[in-house]
Amino acid sequence: MAPRILVLSASVGAGHLRAAQAVERALRQTVPHATVENHDVLQLTNAAFRRLYGKAYLDLVNRAPHVLGYFYDLLDQPSRSGRNRGDRLRLLVEKLNLRNFTRLLEEQSWDLAINTHFLPAEIIASMRTRGRLTLPQVTVTTDFETHRLWVNQPCDHYFTATLEGSLYLQSWGVPAQDTTPSGIPIDPVFATPKDRATLLAKHDLADDRPIILQLAGGFGVGPIEKIFQALLTIKKPLQLVLVAGKNTKVKEDIEKLSLPARHRVRILGYTHDMDELLSLATLVVTKPGGLTTSETLACGAIMVIVNPIPGQESRNSDFLLENGAAMKANNLVTLSHKVSALLEDPDRMKQMRKNIACLARPKSAFSVVEKALTFIRRPK
Repeated sequence: MAPRILVLSASVGAGHLRAAQAVERALRQTVPHATVENHDVLQLTNAAFRRLYGKAYLDLVNRAPHVLGYFYDLLDQPSRSGRNRGDRLRLLVEKLNLRNFTRLLEEQSWDLAINTHFLPAEIIASMRTRGRLTLPQVTVTTDFETHRLWVNQPCDHYFTATLEGSLYLQSWGVPAQDTTPSGIPIDPVFATPKDRATLLAKHDLADDRPIILQLAGGFGVGPIEKIFQALLTIKKPLQLVLVAGKNTKVKEDIEKLSLPARHRVRILGYTHDMDELLSLATLVVTKPGGLTTSETLACGAIMVIVNPIPGQESRNSDFLLENGAAMKANNLVTLSHKVSALLEDPDRMKQMRKNIACLARPKSAFSVVEKALTFIRRPK
């Protein structure tokens, strides 16, 4: 009988959704006979809760990122004696607003749930604890370090980006055998070899100067225009490609800027060609989101980290810098200087690419799927 598999996420930023899409595509290639449904659980709730849970996150990223970092650290340090009062209240609010999701779980027959966000994992764990559900579930973390909120027992297995991430989950009581440092799942297309000349022609780019790719995330967050203007001050002639994501306003504003004649510039909105652009890039100027970082590593591009969100992204930044796989500009005043210096140091760039190759996990989605499928056959 063909397995029925749920892939579950939440649209809190774009990375969790991209990880879910990567898992879904790997499932469809690995078990094409299976029934696979991919759900953003915030689409199964009411508009008010969806705004509070998802939109509030983006608002904090843009307007008060340090507040977000404060709560990230705060929520990582509760009493180890069990769920505290804040946890219980949060779970109650989630249950009240996710009744459509719980009906999906109870009224249909499923063989496995694969979570790329902790919200659905927490609901499933609660239902299993109370005997309302026996559905096996696995959880896939989406940053290079982990956080207490990812721990939602019972959960059959946890997939982490790194060994360090697995060890941290174990410190919260997860058995070591229930963790696998698989890497963060990314779309299989990032592992596909590509012809550079063909891509250059497709994207109207040339190999006569460095290609600097500036990314703003799927939703287009952060000081995008300020970063772009800083890059324009670089004296060396460049090809600058800005991907503004779904932020149409900032894209339109940047298109109105006066550009130095020495640079060639392309301004893009949301694109499905990220694997191709990353494959062409000399440097990628970006926030270090978990999915963006994993995709960039898979394509062998060097990251220049700017404006990491305090919390998970600052920890991703630490991981990359510790492993010699990125450079970080702590402020926009020095960004052009640091990029220029790196471009003039081919030996350093060569070493960084070697370090990147050691970290890249381009087939991570298949590693997750192969292991996750084994839990379908496990009696509970």
